[in-house]
Amino acid sequence: MHPALARLAERLARVPALGAAELEAEHVAVLGRKSGELTALLKSLATLPLDERKAVGAEANRLRAGFEAAFEARRAEFAAEAGRAAWRGVDLTMPARRRWAGSRHPVTRVGDEITAIFRELGFVRATGPEAESEWLNFLALNFPPDHPAMDLHDTLYLGEAPGPEGRMLLRTHTSPVQVRVLREGALPVRVIVPGTVYRKDSFDPSHAPAFTQVEGLAVDEGISFVDLQATLAHFARALFGPETAVRFRPSFFPFTEPSAEMDVACRICGGTGCPACKGSGWMEILGCGMVHPQVLANCGVDPERYTGFAFGMGLERIAMNRFGIPDIRLLYDGDMRFLGQFE
Repeated sequence: MHPALARLAERLARVPALGAAELEAEHVAVLGRKSGELTALLKSLATLPLDERKAVGAEANRLRAGFEAAFEARRAEFAAEAGRAAWRGVDLTMPARRRWAGSRHPVTRVGDEITAIFRELGFVRATGPEAESEWLNFLALNFPPDHPAMDLHDTLYLGEAPGPEGRMLLRTHTSPVQVRVLREGALPVRVIVPGTVYRKDSFDPSHAPAFTQVEGLAVDEGISFVDLQATLAHFARALFGPETAVRFRPSFFPFTEPSAEMDVACRICGGTGCPACKGSGWMEILGCGMVHPQVLANCGVDPERYTGFAFGMGLERIAMNRFGIPDIRLLYDGDMRFLGQFE
């Protein structure tokens, strides 16, 4: 037998006992392309006599197949041992850790539902910028120049230098979008306007300095306060349930006349009184009224021909009443234990 074949046979027999580092070194020493012993033997076959060449070549090929199988088997043993080591000390009887799953925020859920309800009534969605001018946010909506809402302690202004429509500010309601829609002149109009608004309020159980509001506007010929009441009562019962108690209270807003506030029975306390409803048993969810004729005129709409109604609501308060949330601050904490209840 060729002496190289005898050495290679001995090396093959030792492969099953090699360690991980030794195995890779042996692979290079035997099958390496440049310096492997078996590789060198196969390259030298051309120098052997013909009768010896066939015998040595056949045995060398058999050894190569044996080495490849032995190396692969030994590597598989190392992999299996590593897998077993990874599970050592793991108690498979312990309950698995709960995976946090994302879900829609309750305010987002309520906003989508409200938009869907009004879409069925023929309203379309409109949006606008969060930074507005004094004219769009206040004056076009019939706020007098000395109205308290325009003071620094109520409104977040973005600078002192006034532009052609007054100072810029973070909108305090989404009503400026109504002005933008009416100025486009495409009547009749039925729009729903969701968006973030900003006030200089401190956090308490029912107030937040930045919150989500939905504004609604309908302008057409012959619209009356009866249309307003019927639309909003339908909305409240579609959102909270057909048995929901609803009431309208007279109020005042510069941009509507007459004006009202709509309450629904507090679902948190069942009408017995709680901090969220300030002990009244009712939760105010929106302000509303007939669009003031001066607002229509400011937007280039003929108030002698057209009438309309408008309303605005805070989605956080709606979510609180819908899901029985006692404190608005819970909606801003980002606590997954709380938010996970609304999956």
